[in-house]
Amino acid sequence: MSLWSIIIKGGYIMIPILICGILTLAIIIERLIYLKNAKIDSEKFVEEIEDLLRRRKIKDAIEKCELENKPVPNIIKAGLMKLDRTRDEIKEAIDDSANHQIPELEKYLSILATIATVAPLLGLLGTVTGMIKAFMVIELREGLVHPGELARGIWEALITTVGGLVVAIPAYLSYNYFVTRVNNFILEMEKSATKLIDIIFLLKSEE
Repeated sequence: MSLWSIIIKGGYIMIPILICGILTLAIIIERLIYLKNAKIDSEKFVEEIEDLLRRRKIKDAIEKCELENKPVPNIIKAGLMKLDRTRDEIKEAIDDSANHQIPELEKYLSILATIATVAPLLGLLGTVTGMIKAFMVIELREGLVHPGELARGIWEALITTVGGLVVAIPAYLSYNYFVTRVNNFILEMEKSATKLIDIIFLLKSEE
């Protein structure tokens, strides 16, 4: 028996479960690619920016941030754009930039969390409808049924349960993985922002 024929035996409830599965796979692939591309050696990057600032090449530092166009360079650029302002104003500019970057890092994660919750419930719904069908057959036959006549309802009950779990487990695991990755990104952004502010005012004090 092919996988497709088994899925069909799961009934109509398998349609939303399959949609959830496809969405989960698409989000996992998209987030893996995005987070990989967003990754940067923040310590090395900040050191390079510091070197440019020490040589008074502020424009080059800003252009370097624009060229990278990643979360950490973007918040550093926001700070560099306010280079002549007070510490609080620079920090506020960096915080505003970070508030724009974080939603991009967390994009689609709420969908993964929803799927992880909903998929098992859809499986449970399929289990209930499958058992209802089985008992309806028993009622129609007044209890005199061949086991084969109950197969359709039992198939639906079992397949939807398995389908819901098969979708929910990777959705839940990937959600937790991506949340950890995002939190690490936020921590890097905070460290880079703090270091940049310290560098800016250290250089100002040396002038």
